[in-house]
Amino acid sequence: MAYEYDHNNVFARILRGEIPNRTVAETAHTLAFHDIRPQAPVHVLVIPKGPYVNFDHFAAEASAEEIVDFHRTAASVLAMLDIAPGLGYRAITNTGVHGMQEVPHYHLHILGGKVMGRMIGHD
Repeated sequence: MAYEYDHNNVFARILRGEIPNRTVAETAHTLAFHDIRPQAPVHVLVIPKGPYVNFDHFAAEASAEEIVDFHRTAASVLAMLDIAPGLGYRAITNTGVHGMQEVPHYHLHILGGKVMGRMIGHD
């Protein structure tokens, strides 16, 4: 599958320094920052610095170094925010129209600090 990356999406602009952010962590391949519209007391976005549209694009085409760095950065963010032990957190990535992806740059939402409720209702 061919992925078309929009180099003017908001996260690309953040990565270029055109839009400020509240950085939580940054590495050679990953940036984590506070969401500007938090949906929980803790809401951090973790994004790769490479031009990946969504999870499957990242998983298929990112280098092993990028993939490891991304996941290790997410783990270090969880440790910094102290939300993982005991009470837990939610990690979400949305893809495409049906997944309600708003920004066409792969990103992981880390949410915590409260009881989230069920993610999808049961019929």
